[in-house]
Amino acid sequence: MTKEANVIPGVEVFLQEHLAAFEGKRIGLLTHAAAVDSRLEATAELLRRNPRIRLVALYGPEHGVRGNFQAGEYVPFSVDEKLHLPVFSLYGQTMKPVAGMMKNIDEYMRSFDTDQKGKSPDSGMMKDVDVIVCDLQDVGTRIYTYVATMAYTLQACAENDVEFVVLDRLNPINGLDMEGPVLEYPRFSSPVGLYPVPLRHGMTMGELALLFNAKFLEKKVKLTVIPMKNWKRRQWFDQTLLPWVLPSPNMPTLDTATVYPGQVFFEGTNLSEGRGTTRPFETIGAPWIDGYALSRKMNRLDLPGVRFCEACFTPAFSKFQGERCGGIQRHVVDRTLFRPFSVMLHLLRVIMDDYPKRFAFHSSYFDQIMGTARVREALESSAGVDRILALLEDELRRFAELRKPFLLYDE
Repeated sequence: MTKEANVIPGVEVFLQEHLAAFEGKRIGLLTHAAAVDSRLEATAELLRRNPRIRLVALYGPEHGVRGNFQAGEYVPFSVDEKLHLPVFSLYGQTMKPVAGMMKNIDEYMRSFDTDQKGKSPDSGMMKDVDVIVCDLQDVGTRIYTYVATMAYTLQACAENDVEFVVLDRLNPINGLDMEGPVLEYPRFSSPVGLYPVPLRHGMTMGELALLFNAKFLEKKVKLTVIPMKNWKRRQWFDQTLLPWVLPSPNMPTLDTATVYPGQVFFEGTNLSEGRGTTRPFETIGAPWIDGYALSRKMNRLDLPGVRFCEACFTPAFSKFQGERCGGIQRHVVDRTLFRPFSVMLHLLRVIMDDYPKRFAFHSSYFDQIMGTARVREALESSAGVDRILALLEDELRRFAELRKPFLLYDE
């Protein structure tokens, strides 16, 4: 695909233009493995060796600062052996792992993902910092826990009078398209969706921070967002000259991020969402699914921008570990037309109709990541996909108006 612009990420703009405002201040960095500059140098390394910066601590989201923990896995406090800095975990630091948790990581993930304990920095983690700088690569979907981690840290900074800075990064699946329900707040507020934003929000981390601070925080934080240069909202990640680094272990490619706003909901069912394969979130299935029949039915729907083929796979871990599964792989043939949330609803409708005695929701978790119970309840009452989508139109329009003052980039 033709590259449109050399997008300059917020970290490079920060180092080039904003250091003077932070000289002498003690800085904590909320970061992970995908936080790199255009030359693949890690933000943590860049700040650590800059003589004008006093980097004193690291804060790690789900998967850890270096991305070496699986989904839902407890991340402990540590000292980074390369940078020799304390690493405060924001994914369970104040909790202890349950004995035997790794024997059923899927069940544990559903519980741990939605538990708010241990997901926010406490005052003891912040007593030696003046500023927390956040550099996290999001994937454009509310469920992805980095958004909530940023929001929890924003809250903690406000409560402890610590300045908060976001080094902005692009939304890899573009900053225009929005889909899915707006989270019902506060009933469904959790680390997989904290504030009332849509499933696919079309915003960057910096824009979300501005929105959260203005609209949802009782006490406002001193917030600075360092915007990128040259990014346009219409751009996808591969239309820039930036390198893709896995933001999490099961997000290997932009293709994965493209389908994630729909495929992630199979985590809330008894089907495999493709974890434990080389194509997580691009395949779904179970030992009792006839992938040949399912792919033919889905292709007959002629959904915009996507085709389906039969897939047979044996997960190396996660659901159905070591069991041969039948299912489908979705192939996005035109991402400008493809709507992952709608496609997911069609898949669920077909599977629920074809396997009424085999298919099941993990209802509480499904509703939590959906941000509402309305979608599951509509599916269970045999509602059609068009009716479900129509239920969400007004709230998406209202959110589109709400977000306008906080958008930093042109189309």
